[in-house]
Amino acid sequence: MEATEWEGVGRLGRDLYTTNLTPGLRACGEDLRTERGVEYRQWDPFRSKLAAFLLKGPTPAPWAGVRRALYLGGAHGTTVSHLSDLRPEAEIFVVEKSPVVFAPLLALSRTRPNLFPILADAQLPERYAAEVGLVDLLYQDIAQRGQAQIFGENADACLAPGGAGLLMLKVRSVTQSRSAGSVVDESRRELARHGLSVRASRDLAPFTREHVALTIGRTAAASSVHG
Repeated sequence: MEATEWEGVGRLGRDLYTTNLTPGLRACGEDLRTERGVEYRQWDPFRSKLAAFLLKGPTPAPWAGVRRALYLGGAHGTTVSHLSDLRPEAEIFVVEKSPVVFAPLLALSRTRPNLFPILADAQLPERYAAEVGLVDLLYQDIAQRGQAQIFGENADACLAPGGAGLLMLKVRSVTQSRSAGSVVDESRRELARHGLSVRASRDLAPFTREHVALTIGRTAAASSVHG
């Protein structure tokens, strides 16, 4: 297992791995590998957009120093389980609105004490903002229209002044006709309405099609207001 630029992430050939927070347990059927007494979980970039984001280019670890995170669109918990590995001391609140999908997410949280699943609609952050509080990292992976608006409203409610975000923008959930570039530009404008700026954008092909990862921070003016 080779070390990478991201603390807690190893690499073997093309594959990424995270140190398993729960040795002997798989979260989503992934391969386990033990080296020098440490168990690692395979982190598949074709199943996790965060892994794809890392492999698409040099970038600082978005989870570095995070003590509290809000994850919108937890689904079955593939990506959030690896975030759980990487920040074992953090509190990670995971919002998922589908009761069917929520069941395995809830089961996952029973083996990972740093995960706090919430059955709720991410379009209504007022319903869970008091429970979550202010977070250092806001991560969103939701396949529906209005993704930038949802991110912005959750940032208004929960993102701390010095916090940062990652928005996995699914272009075809926004439009079937316009280009990815125009959707990103539209998202920039919407995020700006919430005092947020896109620091970088990254196409996630070939790992996932029609997805662009947006790295987000507060504008200088918004930071001074929230501070």
